[in-house]
Amino acid sequence: MSSYETYSVRRKDREPLVEWMKEALTSAGCTILRSSPPDRAPFRITFETRMGERLGVIAYAFLANTEPTKNRPQDEHRFQIKYGSKDGRLHEIWQDPYELYTTLFFGINLTDDFFVAADPVLHSPTRFFISLEFKEQNVREILDTGWTSWERPRLSRSQDEPVEVLVGGRKDDFLRFVRFERAAKGLDPGHRQLLAEKMAQSSSLVLPELAADATRRPRLEPPHAIAEELELSQAEILDLIQSAPRLKMAVRGWVAETHLERALRQVPGVEDCMRVEEEGGADIRLSYRGSRPLAVECKNVLRKPMADGTIRVDFQRTRASKADACSRFYAASDFDMVAACLHSFTEAWEFRYALTRELDPHKKCPGKLSNLVRLDDRWQTEVERVLQAVAAI
Repeated sequence: MSSYETYSVRRKDREPLVEWMKEALTSAGCTILRSSPPDRAPFRITFETRMGERLGVIAYAFLANTEPTKNRPQDEHRFQIKYGSKDGRLHEIWQDPYELYTTLFFGINLTDDFFVAADPVLHSPTRFFISLEFKEQNVREILDTGWTSWERPRLSRSQDEPVEVLVGGRKDDFLRFVRFERAAKGLDPGHRQLLAEKMAQSSSLVLPELAADATRRPRLEPPHAIAEELELSQAEILDLIQSAPRLKMAVRGWVAETHLERALRQVPGVEDCMRVEEEGGADIRLSYRGSRPLAVECKNVLRKPMADGTIRVDFQRTRASKADACSRFYAASDFDMVAACLHSFTEAWEFRYALTRELDPHKKCPGKLSNLVRLDDRWQTEVERVLQAVAAI
Protein backbone atom coordinates (compact mmCIF):
# COMPACT_ATOMS: atom_id res chain seq x y z
CA MET A 1 0.00 0.00 0.00
CA SER A 2 1.48 3.37 -1.01
CA SER A 3 1.90 5.95 1.73
CA TYR A 4 -0.40 8.88 2.42
CA GLU A 5 -0.03 11.86 4.72
CA THR A 6 -1.50 11.43 8.19
CA TYR A 7 -2.25 14.02 10.85
CA SER A 8 -2.23 13.97 14.62
CA VAL A 9 -5.75 14.53 15.99
CA ARG A 10 -7.34 14.45 19.44
CA ARG A 11 -8.48 10.93 20.23
CA LYS A 12 -11.32 12.24 22.38
CA ASP A 13 -12.75 14.23 19.47
CA ARG A 14 -12.26 11.68 16.70
CA GLU A 15 -12.85 8.32 18.36
CA PRO A 16 -16.67 8.75 18.24
CA LEU A 17 -16.43 9.20 14.44
CA VAL A 18 -14.41 6.00 14.03
CA GLU A 19 -16.75 4.07 16.31
CA TRP A 20 -19.75 5.38 14.34
CA MET A 21 -18.29 4.03 11.08
CA LYS A 22 -17.48 0.67 12.63
CA GLU A 23 -20.96 0.37 14.16
CA ALA A 24 -22.54 1.26 10.81
CA LEU A 25 -20.59 -1.51 9.09
CA THR A 26 -21.22 -4.17 11.73
CA SER A 27 -24.94 -3.30 11.70
CA ALA A 28 -24.86 -4.03 7.95
CA GLY A 29 -23.48 -7.51 8.66
CA CYS A 30 -19.81 -6.67 8.12
CA THR A 31 -16.88 -7.91 10.21
CA ILE A 32 -14.24 -5.34 11.09
CA LEU A 33 -10.79 -6.76 10.32
CA ARG A 34 -8.63 -3.79 11.23
CA SER A 35 -9.04 -0.16 12.26
CA SER A 36 -6.30 2.45 12.59
CA PRO A 37 -5.94 4.41 15.86
CA PRO A 38 -8.40 7.30 16.17
CA ASP A 39 -5.60 9.74 17.03
CA ARG A 40 -4.24 9.65 13.44
CA ALA A 41 -6.28 10.88 10.49
CA PRO A 42 -7.45 9.96 7.92
CA PHE A 43 -8.82 6.77 9.39
CA ARG A 44 -8.22 3.38 7.77
CA ILE A 45 -10.77 0.59 8.24
CA THR A 46 -10.75 -2.81 6.56
CA PHE A 47 -13.75 -5.10 6.77
CA GLU A 48 -15.46 -8.12 5.27
CA THR A 49 -19.08 -8.08 4.11
CA ARG A 50 -21.53 -10.84 4.94
CA MET A 51 -20.93 -12.17 1.39
CA GLY A 52 -17.20 -12.55 2.08
CA GLU A 53 -16.08 -9.47 0.10
CA ARG A 54 -13.09 -7.70 1.65
CA LEU A 55 -13.10 -3.91 1.41
CA GLY A 56 -11.16 -1.04 2.91
CA VAL A 57 -11.73 2.69 3.33
CA ILE A 58 -9.54 5.71 3.93
CA ALA A 59 -11.93 8.05 5.69
CA TYR A 60 -11.40 11.80 5.84
CA ALA A 61 -14.18 12.07 8.40
CA PHE A 62 -15.25 15.26 10.19
CA LEU A 63 -17.90 16.21 12.74
CA ALA A 64 -21.06 17.73 11.25
CA ASN A 65 -23.21 20.03 13.36
CA THR A 66 -25.62 22.94 13.25
CA GLU A 67 -24.07 25.29 15.79
CA PRO A 68 -25.10 28.91 15.10
CA THR A 69 -22.41 30.91 13.32
CA LYS A 70 -22.30 34.69 13.10
CA ASN A 71 -23.49 36.09 9.74
CA ARG A 72 -24.51 32.65 8.49
CA PRO A 73 -28.08 31.41 7.66
CA GLN A 74 -30.05 29.92 10.55
CA ASP A 75 -30.94 26.77 8.59
CA GLU A 76 -27.32 25.93 7.78
CA HIS A 77 -25.47 22.77 8.79
CA ARG A 78 -21.75 22.28 8.19
CA PHE A 79 -18.63 20.30 8.89
CA GLN A 80 -15.18 21.77 9.35
CA ILE A 81 -12.53 20.27 7.08
CA LYS A 82 -9.45 20.42 9.27
CA TYR A 83 -6.59 18.20 10.34
CA GLY A 84 -3.25 19.20 11.83
CA SER A 85 -2.10 22.80 12.13
CA LYS A 86 -3.52 25.80 10.30
CA ASP A 87 -0.59 26.28 7.93
CA GLY A 88 -2.46 27.52 4.85
CA ARG A 89 -0.95 24.93 2.51
CA LEU A 90 -2.80 22.68 0.10
CA HIS A 91 -3.29 19.05 1.12
CA GLU A 92 -3.77 16.13 -1.26
CA ILE A 93 -6.76 13.88 -0.61
CA TRP A 94 -5.21 10.47 -1.11
CA GLN A 95 -6.49 7.91 -3.59
CA ASP A 96 -5.24 4.34 -3.64
CA PRO A 97 -3.48 3.76 -7.00
CA TYR A 98 -4.24 0.04 -6.65
CA GLU A 99 -7.92 0.74 -5.80
CA LEU A 100 -7.91 -1.62 -2.86
CA TYR A 101 -9.05 1.19 -0.57
CA THR A 102 -11.90 3.61 -1.22
CA THR A 103 -11.45 7.23 -0.20
CA LEU A 104 -14.32 8.89 1.69
CA PHE A 105 -14.57 12.65 2.32
CA PHE A 106 -17.52 13.44 4.56
CA GLY A 107 -19.07 14.75 7.76
CA ILE A 108 -20.92 12.73 10.39
CA ASN A 109 -23.68 14.05 12.61
CA LEU A 110 -23.42 11.89 15.73
CA THR A 111 -26.62 13.21 17.29
CA ASP A 112 -29.00 12.37 14.45
CA ASP A 113 -26.95 9.51 12.91
CA PHE A 114 -26.52 10.76 9.36
CA PHE A 115 -23.63 11.70 7.06
CA VAL A 116 -23.07 14.15 4.19
CA ALA A 117 -20.29 13.51 1.70
CA ALA A 118 -18.43 15.45 -0.99
CA ASP A 119 -16.44 14.25 -3.99
CA PRO A 120 -12.88 13.53 -2.73
CA VAL A 121 -11.43 13.93 -6.24
CA LEU A 122 -13.00 17.36 -6.66
CA HIS A 123 -11.68 18.47 -3.25
CA SER A 124 -8.09 17.47 -3.88
CA PRO A 125 -6.02 19.40 -3.13
CA THR A 126 -7.81 21.20 -0.30
CA ARG A 127 -6.98 23.72 2.38
CA PHE A 128 -7.80 22.70 5.92
CA PHE A 129 -9.78 24.78 8.36
CA ILE A 130 -12.49 25.44 5.78
CA SER A 131 -16.19 24.69 6.03
CA LEU A 132 -18.60 22.69 3.87
CA GLU A 133 -22.22 23.75 4.30
CA PHE A 134 -25.57 22.16 3.60
CA LYS A 135 -29.16 23.00 4.46
CA GLU A 136 -31.76 21.89 6.99
CA GLN A 137 -33.99 20.76 4.11
CA ASN A 138 -31.22 18.35 3.03
CA VAL A 139 -31.04 16.97 6.56
CA ARG A 140 -34.81 16.53 6.69
CA GLU A 141 -34.76 14.58 3.43
CA ILE A 142 -31.95 12.35 4.70
CA LEU A 143 -33.75 11.60 7.94
CA ASP A 144 -37.12 11.07 6.23
CA THR A 145 -36.07 9.02 3.20
CA GLY A 146 -32.46 7.90 3.71
CA TRP A 147 -29.97 7.90 0.83
CA THR A 148 -30.21 11.07 -1.30
CA SER A 149 -28.16 13.50 -3.38
CA TRP A 150 -28.29 17.15 -4.33
CA GLU A 151 -26.32 19.92 -5.97
CA ARG A 152 -24.66 22.18 -3.43
CA PRO A 153 -26.03 25.74 -3.85
CA ARG A 154 -23.42 28.36 -4.63
CA LEU A 155 -24.98 31.11 -2.50
CA SER A 156 -22.13 33.60 -1.91
CA ARG A 157 -19.49 31.17 -3.13
CA SER A 158 -17.47 32.03 -6.20
CA GLN A 159 -19.34 31.28 -9.42
CA ASP A 160 -16.05 30.01 -10.81
CA GLU A 161 -15.97 26.99 -8.50
CA PRO A 162 -16.95 23.64 -10.03
CA VAL A 163 -20.50 22.40 -9.60
CA GLU A 164 -20.50 20.05 -6.63
CA VAL A 165 -22.84 17.13 -5.97
CA LEU A 166 -23.23 16.03 -2.35
CA VAL A 167 -24.68 12.74 -1.16
CA GLY A 168 -26.15 11.97 2.22
CA GLY A 169 -27.63 9.09 4.12
CA ARG A 170 -28.54 7.62 7.46
CA LYS A 171 -26.28 5.33 9.41
CA ASP A 172 -27.73 2.26 7.74
CA ASP A 173 -26.76 3.73 4.34
CA PHE A 174 -23.04 3.79 5.14
CA LEU A 175 -22.11 0.56 3.31
CA ARG A 176 -24.08 1.84 0.30
CA PHE A 177 -21.97 5.01 0.53
CA VAL A 178 -18.73 3.01 0.43
CA ARG A 179 -19.90 1.14 -2.65
CA PHE A 180 -21.05 4.39 -4.24
CA GLU A 181 -17.65 6.06 -3.85
CA ARG A 182 -15.92 2.97 -5.28
CA ALA A 183 -18.02 3.34 -8.41
CA ALA A 184 -18.16 7.15 -8.59
CA LYS A 185 -14.43 7.90 -8.46
CA GLY A 186 -13.59 10.40 -11.19
CA LEU A 187 -17.13 10.79 -12.55
CA ASP A 188 -18.30 14.20 -13.76
CA PRO A 189 -20.94 15.85 -11.51
CA GLY A 190 -23.86 14.93 -13.77
CA HIS A 191 -23.07 11.22 -13.83
CA ARG A 192 -22.13 11.27 -10.12
CA GLN A 193 -25.65 12.45 -9.35
CA LEU A 194 -27.21 10.04 -11.84
CA LEU A 195 -25.38 7.14 -10.17
CA ALA A 196 -26.52 8.34 -6.74
CA GLU A 197 -30.13 8.42 -7.92
CA LYS A 198 -29.86 4.95 -9.41
CA MET A 199 -28.48 3.65 -6.12
CA ALA A 200 -31.49 5.10 -4.32
CA GLN A 201 -33.64 2.81 -6.46
CA SER A 202 -31.57 -0.32 -5.96
CA SER A 203 -30.25 -2.27 -2.99
CA SER A 204 -27.04 -2.96 -4.91
CA LEU A 205 -24.76 -1.33 -7.43
CA VAL A 206 -26.17 -3.33 -10.34
CA LEU A 207 -27.76 -0.44 -12.19
CA PRO A 208 -31.19 -1.48 -13.46
CA GLU A 209 -31.06 0.44 -16.74
CA LEU A 210 -28.01 -1.54 -17.85
CA ALA A 211 -29.24 -4.97 -16.75
CA ALA A 212 -29.68 -7.43 -19.59
CA ASP A 213 -32.23 -10.20 -19.94
CA ALA A 214 -30.19 -13.29 -20.73
CA THR A 215 -33.03 -14.73 -22.81
CA ARG A 216 -32.82 -11.72 -25.17
CA ARG A 217 -29.03 -11.36 -25.32
CA PRO A 218 -27.88 -11.26 -28.95
CA ARG A 219 -25.25 -13.68 -30.19
CA LEU A 220 -21.91 -11.93 -30.67
CA GLU A 221 -19.86 -13.82 -33.22
CA PRO A 222 -17.16 -14.26 -34.31
CA PRO A 223 -15.26 -14.00 -31.00
CA HIS A 224 -13.56 -10.69 -30.44
CA ALA A 225 -9.77 -10.68 -29.93
CA ILE A 226 -10.16 -9.46 -26.33
CA ALA A 227 -12.49 -12.39 -25.60
CA GLU A 228 -9.85 -14.79 -26.86
CA GLU A 229 -7.14 -13.03 -24.87
CA LEU A 230 -9.14 -13.16 -21.63
CA GLU A 231 -10.43 -16.66 -22.37
CA LEU A 232 -14.01 -15.56 -21.67
CA SER A 233 -17.05 -15.49 -23.90
CA GLN A 234 -18.34 -12.09 -24.94
CA ALA A 235 -21.44 -12.69 -22.84
CA GLU A 236 -19.24 -13.41 -19.80
CA ILE A 237 -17.29 -10.17 -20.39
CA LEU A 238 -20.54 -8.19 -20.55
CA ASP A 239 -21.77 -9.89 -17.38
CA LEU A 240 -18.45 -9.05 -15.70
CA ILE A 241 -18.79 -5.37 -16.61
CA GLN A 242 -22.36 -5.42 -15.36
CA SER A 243 -21.41 -6.95 -12.01
CA ALA A 244 -18.30 -4.82 -11.32
CA PRO A 245 -19.27 -1.21 -10.51
CA ARG A 246 -15.77 0.25 -10.88
CA LEU A 247 -15.31 -1.46 -14.23
CA LYS A 248 -18.71 -0.34 -15.45
CA MET A 249 -18.05 3.27 -14.53
CA ALA A 250 -14.65 3.16 -16.23
CA VAL A 251 -16.28 1.87 -19.41
CA ARG A 252 -19.04 4.48 -19.18
CA GLY A 253 -16.41 7.22 -19.10
CA TRP A 254 -15.47 6.32 -22.68
CA VAL A 255 -18.96 5.70 -23.98
CA ALA A 256 -19.96 9.34 -24.61
CA GLU A 257 -16.94 9.92 -26.81
CA THR A 258 -17.58 6.66 -28.64
CA HIS A 259 -21.19 7.63 -29.36
CA LEU A 260 -20.05 11.08 -30.46
CA GLU A 261 -17.46 9.65 -32.83
CA ARG A 262 -20.08 7.31 -34.29
CA ALA A 263 -22.55 10.17 -34.81
CA LEU A 264 -19.94 12.39 -36.47
CA ARG A 265 -18.75 9.63 -38.81
CA GLN A 266 -22.28 9.35 -40.19
CA VAL A 267 -22.41 13.02 -41.22
CA PRO A 268 -21.98 13.49 -45.01
CA GLY A 269 -18.72 15.30 -45.71
CA VAL A 270 -16.96 14.27 -42.50
CA GLU A 271 -13.58 12.67 -43.11
CA ASP A 272 -10.67 11.40 -41.02
CA CYS A 273 -12.81 11.32 -37.86
CA MET A 274 -10.86 9.81 -35.00
CA ARG A 275 -10.52 9.83 -31.22
CA VAL A 276 -7.54 11.73 -29.82
CA GLU A 277 -5.61 10.01 -27.03
CA GLU A 278 -3.85 13.15 -25.84
CA GLU A 279 -3.83 14.41 -22.25
CA GLY A 280 -5.44 17.84 -22.08
CA GLY A 281 -6.27 17.91 -25.80
CA ALA A 282 -9.58 17.80 -27.67
CA ASP A 283 -11.44 14.48 -27.73
CA ILE A 284 -12.01 14.10 -31.49
CA ARG A 285 -10.40 15.45 -34.66
CA LEU A 286 -12.00 15.44 -38.11
CA SER A 287 -12.13 17.24 -41.43
CA TYR A 288 -15.31 18.49 -43.04
CA ARG A 289 -15.56 18.74 -46.83
CA GLY A 290 -11.84 19.26 -47.27
CA SER A 291 -11.40 21.65 -44.34
CA ARG A 292 -8.41 21.89 -42.07
CA PRO A 293 -8.41 19.45 -39.13
CA LEU A 294 -11.13 20.47 -36.66
CA ALA A 295 -11.00 19.77 -32.92
CA VAL A 296 -14.16 18.69 -31.09
CA GLU A 297 -14.52 18.58 -27.30
CA CYS A 298 -17.11 16.32 -25.64
CA LYS A 299 -18.57 17.65 -22.37
CA ASN A 300 -21.33 16.27 -20.16
CA VAL A 301 -24.34 18.18 -18.92
CA LEU A 302 -25.42 18.33 -15.29
CA ARG A 303 -28.15 16.12 -13.93
CA LYS A 304 -30.44 18.89 -12.66
CA PRO A 305 -31.67 21.75 -14.91
CA MET A 306 -32.22 25.35 -13.86
CA ALA A 307 -35.58 26.43 -12.45
CA ASP A 308 -36.78 27.36 -15.95
CA GLY A 309 -35.75 23.96 -17.35
CA THR A 310 -32.55 25.14 -19.03
CA ILE A 311 -29.87 22.43 -19.19
CA ARG A 312 -26.39 23.34 -17.95
CA VAL A 313 -23.03 22.06 -19.16
CA ASP A 314 -20.21 20.98 -16.86
CA PHE A 315 -17.69 23.17 -18.67
CA GLN A 316 -14.43 23.33 -16.79
CA ARG A 317 -11.60 21.11 -15.72
CA THR A 318 -11.99 19.41 -12.36
CA ARG A 319 -8.61 20.60 -11.12
CA ALA A 320 -6.55 23.73 -11.66
CA SER A 321 -2.85 24.38 -11.39
CA LYS A 322 -1.88 25.53 -7.91
CA ALA A 323 -0.03 28.46 -9.51
CA ASP A 324 -2.82 29.52 -11.89
CA ALA A 325 -6.47 29.39 -10.86
CA CYS A 326 -7.50 30.33 -14.43
CA SER A 327 -6.05 27.08 -15.74
CA ARG A 328 -9.32 25.44 -14.68
CA PHE A 329 -11.08 27.14 -17.60
CA TYR A 330 -10.90 26.44 -21.32
CA ALA A 331 -9.68 28.85 -23.99
CA ALA A 332 -11.46 29.34 -27.30
CA SER A 333 -8.28 28.14 -29.01
CA ASP A 334 -8.39 24.75 -27.24
CA PHE A 335 -10.96 23.34 -29.70
CA ASP A 336 -13.21 24.49 -32.54
CA MET A 337 -16.56 23.17 -31.35
CA VAL A 338 -18.18 21.59 -28.31
CA ALA A 339 -20.53 18.62 -28.20
CA ALA A 340 -22.68 18.50 -25.07
CA CYS A 341 -23.69 14.94 -24.14
CA LEU A 342 -27.17 14.88 -22.60
CA HIS A 343 -26.96 11.39 -21.12
CA SER A 344 -26.84 12.36 -17.45
CA PHE A 345 -30.03 14.42 -18.01
CA THR A 346 -32.04 12.37 -20.54
CA GLU A 347 -30.32 8.98 -20.03
CA ALA A 348 -29.98 8.83 -23.82
CA TRP A 349 -26.75 9.22 -25.81
CA GLU A 350 -27.67 12.40 -27.64
CA PHE A 351 -25.77 15.63 -28.25
CA ARG A 352 -26.08 19.38 -28.82
CA TYR A 353 -23.35 21.30 -30.68
CA ALA A 354 -21.93 24.82 -30.50
CA LEU A 355 -19.06 26.85 -31.90
CA THR A 356 -16.39 27.56 -29.30
CA ARG A 357 -15.96 31.14 -30.54
CA GLU A 358 -19.64 31.85 -29.82
CA LEU A 359 -19.41 30.91 -26.14
CA ASP A 360 -19.19 33.65 -23.51
CA PRO A 361 -15.75 34.87 -22.39
CA HIS A 362 -14.72 34.51 -18.76
CA LYS A 363 -15.22 37.71 -16.79
CA LYS A 364 -12.09 37.36 -14.66
CA CYS A 365 -9.66 35.29 -16.75
CA PRO A 366 -8.63 36.97 -20.03
CA GLY A 367 -8.51 34.59 -22.99
CA LYS A 368 -10.62 31.97 -21.21
CA LEU A 369 -14.23 30.88 -21.67
CA SER A 370 -16.90 31.21 -19.01
CA ASN A 371 -17.70 28.07 -17.08
CA LEU A 372 -21.35 29.13 -16.82
CA VAL A 373 -22.67 27.44 -19.96
CA ARG A 374 -26.36 26.95 -20.72
CA LEU A 375 -27.92 25.11 -23.65
CA ASP A 376 -29.52 28.12 -25.37
CA ASP A 377 -30.17 28.98 -29.02
CA ARG A 378 -26.44 28.89 -29.76
CA TRP A 379 -26.55 25.11 -29.42
CA GLN A 380 -27.73 23.10 -32.42
CA THR A 381 -29.28 19.64 -32.71
CA GLU A 382 -28.06 19.29 -36.29
CA VAL A 383 -24.27 19.11 -36.28
CA GLU A 384 -23.98 19.96 -40.00
CA ARG A 385 -24.84 23.62 -39.37
CA VAL A 386 -22.04 23.93 -36.82
CA LEU A 387 -19.54 22.07 -38.98
CA GLN A 388 -20.31 24.33 -41.94
CA ALA A 389 -19.74 27.41 -39.80
CA VAL A 390 -16.47 26.25 -38.26
CA ALA A 391 -15.08 24.89 -41.56
CA ALA A 392 -15.63 28.30 -43.15
CA ILE A 393 -13.32 30.05 -40.68
